[in-house]
Amino acid sequence: MKKSTPHHRLERIGTDSLRNWEGVHVDEDSPGCAIEMGWGRVVFAHTFANQQDVVDAVLDEEPGRRNISLYPRDPHVLLSLAPQELFLDPSHTYRLMFSVYRPAKRAPRGFIIRRMQSRADAAGVRRVYASAKMVPVDEDFLFESRASKRRSYWVAEDEATGEIIGTVTGIDHVDAFDDTEQGTSLWALAVHPDIPHVGVGEALVRYLAESYLSRGRQYMDLSVMHDNVPAIRLYEKLGFQRVPVFCVKKKNPYNEPLFVPNEAAKDLGPYAQIIVREARRRGIAEDVHDAERGVFTLTLGGRSIICHESLTELTSAIAFQWCDDKCQTRARLVEAGLPVPGQALAGDAEANRAFLERYQRIVVKPARGEQGGGVSVDIRDPDDLEVAVRKASEICETVLLEEFVTGHDLRLVVIHGEMVAAAVRRPPRIVGSGQHTIRALIERRNRRRMRATGGESRIPLDEETERYVRVAGYGMDDVLPSGERLVVRRAANLHTGGTLHDVTDRVHPALARAAIRSASALRIPVVGMDFIVPAVDGDEFVILEANERPGLANHEPQPTAERFIDFLFPESAVSGHRDIKETSE
Repeated sequence: MKKSTPHHRLERIGTDSLRNWEGVHVDEDSPGCAIEMGWGRVVFAHTFANQQDVVDAVLDEEPGRRNISLYPRDPHVLLSLAPQELFLDPSHTYRLMFSVYRPAKRAPRGFIIRRMQSRADAAGVRRVYASAKMVPVDEDFLFESRASKRRSYWVAEDEATGEIIGTVTGIDHVDAFDDTEQGTSLWALAVHPDIPHVGVGEALVRYLAESYLSRGRQYMDLSVMHDNVPAIRLYEKLGFQRVPVFCVKKKNPYNEPLFVPNEAAKDLGPYAQIIVREARRRGIAEDVHDAERGVFTLTLGGRSIICHESLTELTSAIAFQWCDDKCQTRARLVEAGLPVPGQALAGDAEANRAFLERYQRIVVKPARGEQGGGVSVDIRDPDDLEVAVRKASEICETVLLEEFVTGHDLRLVVIHGEMVAAAVRRPPRIVGSGQHTIRALIERRNRRRMRATGGESRIPLDEETERYVRVAGYGMDDVLPSGERLVVRRAANLHTGGTLHDVTDRVHPALARAAIRSASALRIPVVGMDFIVPAVDGDEFVILEANERPGLANHEPQPTAERFIDFLFPESAVSGHRDIKETSE
């Protein structure tokens, strides 16, 4: 007898396990079950008396929310009732039968999994949602739902920092609609991409499954996009198998990429995508010229504006030049009376050493360049200084030596005279497992960062990383002890593996005013100003440089794209924009 393949077993288990709800009796007087989740509602289609009621429940969607219908008996019939408003979600449904589930052999390290308990936890969950670019959820709703029997909220907490770094939500079908099959479902699994830990997502899924198993439930379902290969691998590793269940959603701006193919726009990077999505939401047309470089035109009525991500033709050539050349940036800031660190042009070896002796710790960087290329931070040794100058000169002939100022690396985004977002940038770090080399840990972290940022962020395995690891007393092929945290690169630039952490509502007004003054001095309408500050809620600072093309996607959930489109097309601005403080930490 031929042995069944996993795929064959998958289909058989899926069909058998769905027979009960396919034939479940539904009271015609029952309104059906739709569970509010804070980001929208989960509509359990098989609990409704007729298809039209399901359609009505899905279409009854509040602005900024997303309803999902699961378990439709005849999805093709459902779509026929509202073909212009509904679509079949391109996702797979997976099921974990608890009878075959096996617990993990090792407990999580460096983080704990627990129930959501406080308002601070709810705020942390919202931040994780934003980092994963999910529909935002109201913190009050989360907090008030923490003890719900229908919904279960679990969080992953970093043991060292106390930060919420992941979350998962589950629905108990028994409490929701007296499910005779004793089923449950998983929703909204999200892990912050800017964490050094591994296994957070797996731990969250396991804890949710085990909590339902302890209640005597029989299985847990989930829906995952068909092309989310890493997630599918995780679920299959845990024992989930495909079942013939579908999701139906409403056609709305958030879901548009799922039902309207746009071959040109789909290849845009995250910094252009966030702008194009907001433009589409307002009925502004886009014409992509170069997807790889993020060049496109936005048109509304008879007015068109060419954009290179957040850099537009509304930025003058003079303003661009002032920001592009760090020497000129510094000159304009000094002229405006704003504090800057000590700086000099790199010269011969003797002059360079004299600058190092004066400041003891310095930064070496090309006068022109972006994304952290050629930048060496915290140089203390004359030999390292020579290497750093040589590396920077490969990017630009003019090399700058700059005083190294300690403090928090703060990026402030100014759009049309308003500070719209602020984030602390932290250098990349890893956490030892006691089994993997530093090189292997960096490579694993890079894979997560590349997925999370659309390929925009990774830690280079170059001389600068090797130098900083060596300063910490390690080699790249040394095994880092379990639980030990290691900063592997001093620069906090996102493109070289740094991470951003929103602090918009904590920034001292003096810092916001200084960022606005800087933008005015440089005569640039959209800019990212880089500060070093002792504390984000204090008024002390020095300004390092300006970025004429700041990555707006890095600052979600702050409404950077909304403010950007407001600036380009003020006639498209609508009431009800997200308030900055409502969506920050």
